[in-house]
Amino acid sequence: MIIYGKQIVLYVLEKHPHLIEEVLFSKEIDKKLFSKFLKLGKKVIRIDNKKAQGLAQGGNHQGFFLRLKEFEYTQISEIKEKNFILVLDGLTDVGNIGAIARSAYSLGVDAIIASNVKSLNNSGVIRTSAGAMLDIPFGLYTNTLDLANELKQCGFALIGATMDGIDLKKYGKIDKTDKVALFLGSEGEGLSKKVAKKLDLKVSIGMQHEFDSLNVSVAAGILIYNLTK
Repeated sequence: MIIYGKQIVLYVLEKHPHLIEEVLFSKEIDKKLFSKFLKLGKKVIRIDNKKAQGLAQGGNHQGFFLRLKEFEYTQISEIKEKNFILVLDGLTDVGNIGAIARSAYSLGVDAIIASNVKSLNNSGVIRTSAGAMLDIPFGLYTNTLDLANELKQCGFALIGATMDGIDLKKYGKIDKTDKVALFLGSEGEGLSKKVAKKLDLKVSIGMQHEFDSLNVSVAAGILIYNLTK
């Protein structure tokens, strides 16, 4: 798995060096930084610009690349032991998932589950989350309805963001000891009717103007903040 970009590469070097299998550069770097990579005891390879563009698929790599071990998803059984978890139902856009992971980790969410998807572009999410995907327990589950049933059986209260939900201002915050799962649907589809029927509470974000289209990552940050703060 390849990640690229100076900021995320340096973050992984500092926080998760055990994940690094290979270091690749397409530009000269200062000796002090180069020595830090050498201390990893891994291959350090200089690549040309053509290969760099290919690895980054046209992205802004800034000359920095890492080959990492394949991402290991957290077991659902482990996530069930957490209190406040976030369920992303059918989200696939790496930009949105990455932004949500950053907000979730920053605001104290205990774990994230991507559901109703078979796989994710993990390297893309790691990059767009600025490394947060590596810091927060992150699971994968193929069927959201089955997941909702499992979480209910484990004592989770299910909260979902829907257009017909109550305004968050009318709902108190959750306690740190509460077992709560917040479900977010994709911007195009939202939560399915079957999943919505399983919810214990439907919430929405009150708007000042008649404009009902927030980016899902923005909505996630607002919902998480208001439920916990």
